[in-house]
Amino acid sequence: MPDDLRADALAYHAAKPSGKLQILPTKPMATQRDLALAYSPGVAVPCEEIAEDPSKAALYTGRSNLVAVISNGTAVLGLGNIGALASKPVMEGKAALFKKFSGIDVMDLEVDETDVDAFCETVRRLEPSFGGINLEDIAAPACFEIETRLKREMGIPVFHDDQHGTAIVAVAGILNGLDLVEKTLAEARIVCNGAGAAALACLDLLVSFGARKEHIVVCDSKGVIHSGRAAQLDKYKSAWMRDTDARVLADAMTGADIFLGVSVAKAVSPEMVKTMAPKPLVFALANPEPEILPEMVRSARPDAIIATGRSDYPNQVNNVLCFPFIFRGALDVGATEINDEMKRACAEGIARIARAEASGELQMAYGGQDLKFGPDYIIPKPFDHRLMMEITPLVAQAAMDSGVATRPIDDMGAYGETLQSFVYRSGMLMKPVFERAHRDPRRVVFAEGESERVLHAAMRAWRDGVAKPVLIGSADTIRREIARLALNVAMLEHVEIVDPALSDQQSYAADLHRLVGRDGISPNEAMRGVTNDPSVFAFLMLERGEVDAAICGTGGRFAHHLTRLQGIIGLKPGATGLSTMNAVVAPGGTIFIADAYVSVDPSAEEVADLTVRAAEAMRRMGVEPRAALVSHANFGDRPSASSRKMRRAVELLRARDPDFEFDGEMHADTALVESLRVTALPGSTLTSPANLFIMPNADAAHISLTLLKTMGDAITVGPIMLGAAMPAYIATKSVTVRGLLNLTALAVVDAQARGSGGTESRLAAE
Repeated sequence: MPDDLRADALAYHAAKPSGKLQILPTKPMATQRDLALAYSPGVAVPCEEIAEDPSKAALYTGRSNLVAVISNGTAVLGLGNIGALASKPVMEGKAALFKKFSGIDVMDLEVDETDVDAFCETVRRLEPSFGGINLEDIAAPACFEIETRLKREMGIPVFHDDQHGTAIVAVAGILNGLDLVEKTLAEARIVCNGAGAAALACLDLLVSFGARKEHIVVCDSKGVIHSGRAAQLDKYKSAWMRDTDARVLADAMTGADIFLGVSVAKAVSPEMVKTMAPKPLVFALANPEPEILPEMVRSARPDAIIATGRSDYPNQVNNVLCFPFIFRGALDVGATEINDEMKRACAEGIARIARAEASGELQMAYGGQDLKFGPDYIIPKPFDHRLMMEITPLVAQAAMDSGVATRPIDDMGAYGETLQSFVYRSGMLMKPVFERAHRDPRRVVFAEGESERVLHAAMRAWRDGVAKPVLIGSADTIRREIARLALNVAMLEHVEIVDPALSDQQSYAADLHRLVGRDGISPNEAMRGVTNDPSVFAFLMLERGEVDAAICGTGGRFAHHLTRLQGIIGLKPGATGLSTMNAVVAPGGTIFIADAYVSVDPSAEEVADLTVRAAEAMRRMGVEPRAALVSHANFGDRPSASSRKMRRAVELLRARDPDFEFDGEMHADTALVESLRVTALPGSTLTSPANLFIMPNADAAHISLTLLKTMGDAITVGPIMLGAAMPAYIATKSVTVRGLLNLTALAVVDAQARGSGGTESRLAAE
């Protein structure tokens, strides 16, 4: 390992707090009442309920979402038997992956015991604490006996990921690889180098999918496991004896369709690969260095499909594609075990995802790699959001169908929505918006139509039926980009491309001059704007009624686009100015913040108007607003010009008498915590925690937004433009594909709310 990587790894783990895990409470403990409920005397009540009915532990405790990652440190990564304590960084890392990818809480337990009986007894006694057991980095053959005994003796899922996680992902890749080379598993001749836990689990799973045992040759460090060999064979290896003349790996590989390596580096030479059958699959999974490097395979056999265990090559066999989601499904139905049916469902799901079209977010996450099903993409990437949403329900259904689920799911559709809300934490917030957009999609023009993110978002918007995208840019460039990004070429039939250079620029320039000529823009300058500024062209298309909504902002400064929007689109009747709002979707809930981008230092009148506009936008998203006009002062305790402005805004709102709850000026924590609110002002008109936070200026709003996003593990939706005469939105330069898709759905719903003709155009009025 390079010295700089070693130093960085040590610094990463040593940064305070040390390690990669911590425990946080899930319930408030801010008051004496909270403590009385959390511990004595209130805690006695759920204890009594569980004593009477043990199944209620899933209702009153975190057990049903808690897994133990357990190791004795006898086979840690490529480090071997380094002991239980030294394995702890790996187990913490595994725990962090569980939480990151599936929301499952984990405790890592390093057990200093190598005796099988004692180890099993230790783990067995932990059953009341956990909903599942993930065995990790335990050497063979002890791992086989340990898993078998614990599965027999415990009533919760026990899963040795080194065996079955590797097997599930590898088999998914093999199924897809065989599909590409038009071979069947029943006909394939397989040679496996390695006879440890992962290798034998791969073979067992392949056989369950239809591989024929008589077509499989297994080698270990002593050579081929053949029927005439007796030395150094335990009962697990002996099960794979074959009548064969092959004695070494080179013999076995001749004519093989599949090489499966779960062994050691450099075990295979290019000459061995050359002897394989046409279009072979070479799965060289040894880590950190595979049995043979992919470039050597490619040189020897250009027709080969290759997979490794490394992230720097295509087709990585990575257990993280499996274990978070198979456990998620098992825990959610209260499975008593993870059986073969669930493993097969997981493998089939992984294979299916790779065959489906990759999402825009995924393409962006992997730097524009060509994630199209083919020889270099037979296994999905770890950050593919579909893993959670597709594999988990398949596993849960398999558990129910096979009779091991103790808490069956009645509504799988609703279950899928909860999984989606985890993957896209904006999912539940945006669900009604997308549903409304889908019912009546509108024409949305994207100013930066040649942008990679815009193309991905446009494809998703068309494919999901939430909008009719219009792209501004060169048709030739857009077609080339669609091909380069391996997007669905059918989108070209459904997505309109508008090239300003091929449009009636004189007409657009004349309209622009009519709108902004009195702002010092000459006819020549208007022509330059139409020719060179795509946001100008997009807003003019909207103003002329050629589209229903416009989105820009993936390139250029926000302020630049805002100036164009103000000049061309203008304000909604009655609006005091433009402003924005962002939704912040955090683990603790969703709040809305205004205004981080436009209203630098709004007046009291503008604050009141902003509050009303923001509440209207929230209702379009299906959220009932409860507004807090926040300040450094709490109901007048520290008067200042800023706090007096917020108090004046509250008075103006009372005069307008809007039909939603609001109060202020107040601290943010007062707005959220009832006990603080009652103490500060018993007569507060907020009856529940606020969900709309109106800030006194852009500094406060932007600082709050970025802190929550950075420090609070939050995701933002927006900025949502408020006060514009027509549905026009400006994205931030860092917006993701999902963020653009969210803005697209919001723009469509905005257009729907304004009616078929929208707000009357200023050009039409003139």
